[in-house]
Amino acid sequence: MSGRRERCLAGLKVYRVGGAVRDARLGWPTVDTDWVVVGTTPEEMRRRGFRPVGRDFPVFLHPETHEEYALARTERKSGHGYTGFEVHASPDVTLEEDLARRDLTINAMAETPEGELVDPYGGLADLQARVLRHVSPAFVEDPLRVLRTARFLARYAGLGFDIAKETWALMHELVASGELEHLVAERVWTETEKALGETDPAVYFRTLKECAGLAALMPELDEEGAAFDEALARLPRLPDGLPEEERPRWRWARLVEHLDAARQQALGERLHLPRSYRDLGRQAALTRELKLCDTPDAARVHDWLDAIDAWRRRERVAPLIALLALDDPALAEQLERAWRSVSRLEARELVAEGFQGGALGEELARRRRAILQRELSR
Repeated sequence: MSGRRERCLAGLKVYRVGGAVRDARLGWPTVDTDWVVVGTTPEEMRRRGFRPVGRDFPVFLHPETHEEYALARTERKSGHGYTGFEVHASPDVTLEEDLARRDLTINAMAETPEGELVDPYGGLADLQARVLRHVSPAFVEDPLRVLRTARFLARYAGLGFDIAKETWALMHELVASGELEHLVAERVWTETEKALGETDPAVYFRTLKECAGLAALMPELDEEGAAFDEALARLPRLPDGLPEEERPRWRWARLVEHLDAARQQALGERLHLPRSYRDLGRQAALTRELKLCDTPDAARVHDWLDAIDAWRRRERVAPLIALLALDDPALAEQLERAWRSVSRLEARELVAEGFQGGALGEELARRRRAILQRELSR
């Protein structure tokens, strides 16, 4: 620890909390470290050089490490949804009181900078038993906890974790109360996007469905029968070679590719989806439609290329063909060959021949279809 960091923290009661404590004991990679400070004031934190960043409660960034240091606080339900709480932070709030407001026992552990564990709610025992359990009955005061519990299960299901029966009961109670409907779209999407990056994102959506949360939050996905199971089964089947940061977007596209344009649009508006997610979901649906054809002809392939804006966004084509190859490698090979040939045709060649305006567009489309027909007939 550097001298400056020691000076900033000298005399403060500081505890590492949350994910860093939990994941270190699981042998899971840790990215961020959060701290709780007990027995001090915002004025004292600023005096020590900490920069305030919390809008709703006092959180500060360390001047050297930029790690987050939050003052110990309690919360009291005062309204609906994720933001319907009154926050109380003062030097009188104890570490145990701060940990009590957290969602799951495995997230309510703390440790001193020297590594001594503080575990008033049995988080370590639940970690060892592979159980996701609520800290207190106050779990039902925050509807976001339904999504967070589902997301943690998506992360740790492969390690044998499950949700405690009592916690399942509270999740059902939260859904039945209508509280989920007060969650703002941005919070729902933030948790969902994180879940798409977890080890087994299908667990997230299945958990929400089993507690009726999916019907409340994403009714377009809440299907009965084989369609839902098939959608979840597609999630791990992605084109090879995708960068890690692209996998959540492609998983979403696989989840929604069977939805028609109207349902995709409704879902996108409901969740305030980023444009890149909406676009890829629709492109995957168009590619699925192409796959479902018995033998796509040149006109249909040309329409598909038009619909995915292939002529201007050529980088879209190869991953979508790779997606197609997962289920129909022969068709994907045909399309890849046809695309290589048709993409060589440039509009400037026709301009040099004297084509202009509408005539240029018509002739370009005619020649593209002819190339596609030749390649698809081979």
